[in-house]
Amino acid sequence: MATTTNTAQGAALMVCCMAIIGLVDNYVGVIAGEGGLWQFHFMRSVMVCGTLLVLSVLMGWRILPRNWRGVAVRSICGAISMGVYFGALAFLPIAQVGAGLFTAPLFVLLFSVLFFGQRIGIWRIVAAVVGFVGVMMVLKLDVTAVQLIAVLPMLAGITWALTALSTRYLCDGEDTVTLLFWFFFALGVLGAIGLGLMAAGLGDGGSFVTTGWVEPSFIFWKWTIVQAVFSMVAVAMLTRAYQVGDTSYIAVFEYSFLIFASFWAWILFAQTVDVWGMVGIALIIASGAVIALRSADA
Repeated sequence: MATTTNTAQGAALMVCCMAIIGLVDNYVGVIAGEGGLWQFHFMRSVMVCGTLLVLSVLMGWRILPRNWRGVAVRSICGAISMGVYFGALAFLPIAQVGAGLFTAPLFVLLFSVLFFGQRIGIWRIVAAVVGFVGVMMVLKLDVTAVQLIAVLPMLAGITWALTALSTRYLCDGEDTVTLLFWFFFALGVLGAIGLGLMAAGLGDGGSFVTTGWVEPSFIFWKWTIVQAVFSMVAVAMLTRAYQVGDTSYIAVFEYSFLIFASFWAWILFAQTVDVWGMVGIALIIASGAVIALRSADA
């Protein structure tokens, strides 16, 4: 079934998605203290994929893709993006990693022009750049201390942009449940590969990314289940958002993750945002409003 463009609906879905992710991702540090990255991805994916398989039988949902190649490209890009993002956290401050990931909307705009012939108006380009400046202010990215390892988060941003674009251009007509299942299936495969490499002696257990399989504690089970449930709902919203809305518009609403993450951190852990951070958030909101209101050829 082909999708019809409805950017307002897509934007609303994206904002709801980011509100959920901004909440549950505040507890990733708790999970990291109890186990490894690869075990987390594997176990969470088993939970999500198992749930979707059961529901697909009961509800008649479609799991098999209509376009295997398009769904495979999207799933692989998404898995690589999340793998690089979480993996980079073992080597870099969260500010640099987060800023790298949130370059994705800029790459969405760039790739839309280069590969899909989409017309991008000057206001949307300026607004996207302003939004990225806001991200840097919120995350306090130190642009004077560039190292080779700092390029890794940019790979997460590039592959996440490719995930967004492939959703719109390669997976048109696919059911949301289909894309959701194979996204988590790819993450599960990534987790299994990582566990295999750790078991082969490549992991020393010294960090989240170098820890292999450990006996899951109650805390690990608890927050992995929470992550599985809420991430399944959130990623379904994200997938649908890119299906129904213009990709270049919808991508910028991903910036709202920073707003919600900061809000939940304040509510849960009394972490506050300084003046420059609030200015950055204001720039992000302004950029999203401009992009939503301007036409593509403005």
